[in-house]
Amino acid sequence: MKFPPLSAFIFLLAVTAACAQPEPAEPPVPGDLQLSEAFPQLSFNRPVDLQHAGDNTNRLFVVEQKGVISVFKNETQAGEKSTFLDIESLVDDDSNEQGLLGLAFHPQYEINGYLYVNYTASNPNRTVISRFKVSTNDPNKADKASELVLLEFDQPYSNHNGGQLSFGPDGFLYIAVGDGGSGGDPKGHGQNRQTLLGSMLRIDVDKNEGAKNYGIPADNPFANNTQGYRPEIYAYGLRNPWRFSFDSETGQLWTADVGQNSYEEIDIIVKGGNYGWNTMEGAHCFKSGCDETGLELPVWEYGRSEGVSITGGYVYRGTALPQLEGQYIYADFATGRIWSLDVANPQSPINKELLKAGFNISSFGIDQNQELYICGFDGKIYKLEVK
Repeated sequence: MKFPPLSAFIFLLAVTAACAQPEPAEPPVPGDLQLSEAFPQLSFNRPVDLQHAGDNTNRLFVVEQKGVISVFKNETQAGEKSTFLDIESLVDDDSNEQGLLGLAFHPQYEINGYLYVNYTASNPNRTVISRFKVSTNDPNKADKASELVLLEFDQPYSNHNGGQLSFGPDGFLYIAVGDGGSGGDPKGHGQNRQTLLGSMLRIDVDKNEGAKNYGIPADNPFANNTQGYRPEIYAYGLRNPWRFSFDSETGQLWTADVGQNSYEEIDIIVKGGNYGWNTMEGAHCFKSGCDETGLELPVWEYGRSEGVSITGGYVYRGTALPQLEGQYIYADFATGRIWSLDVANPQSPINKELLKAGFNISSFGIDQNQELYICGFDGKIYKLEVK
């Protein structure tokens, strides 16, 4: 994802793309979908993620890039939010694509109270994956002093940090990692399985192996390899995966990967898959005369006439918008376009523009009922509804 410099956020494509602003919203046609503020009385500072805890409390948690997580009741007229976790002192968000970038709750959160975050820190510039625990005295407060660092790795540049993390249906923690930054993957991380960069990682947070505060799932594609490949890698060849999610019905792992100069792509991630970067950008050669053998091609891509920075979403499994059932809802950060993608027939996907927002779209989220929310970089949370 590439965000405008003045908004101090994530994913630069190029200076001109980074400065792109969304076009004014177009008036909806009667009967079409429109956007409304989900919580008119609440606002946030650069929201980049929205999650629920899976504990049937009907609360929502909004992640702010600066290092704060807010919590509030999932009610339209909610008038108050409280600070669930404040780690601003740990987070480095000086550059556009740095900050507190992701939140995930343990599948057994009701029992163990564990939550996991993905943030960037400095000295040295690095990504940190940490576990925190909810306070024993206040369910709306996490204990900052409870931090346990699971995994950290250096970032050679400030951009392309990925940032999403989420538990899969298998109970393992998945972590999206960008290629380390700059432009064009100058250090070749995307195709280098000896680094964590440019990959989708998968770890077992319920086990410790040696000095690590996590374990390696036995069926990870490079577990126990002898080539020096990082065993945490589940898939690789990614440039800057900005938002991924699991289809709650099929278990498929959908990932939006931000492009370089020409194409934005959507991938369905499979174990051991190589998604081509920086050999390819989308379904096209990034390097002249590239060899596509063994590469996983995207299920969808779009070019610069449609947008410049993809924001991944969710396969819709709620009930409020039955016309979207089973479709992948995603957006472009800079243009504000929101689409639905139907891949029921993989040979003939159907991509439909639903509407165009008048703000930058940084992320999507779902509540405990699988209803969809949209994080606007204007500080508001939105939802889709029938006009």
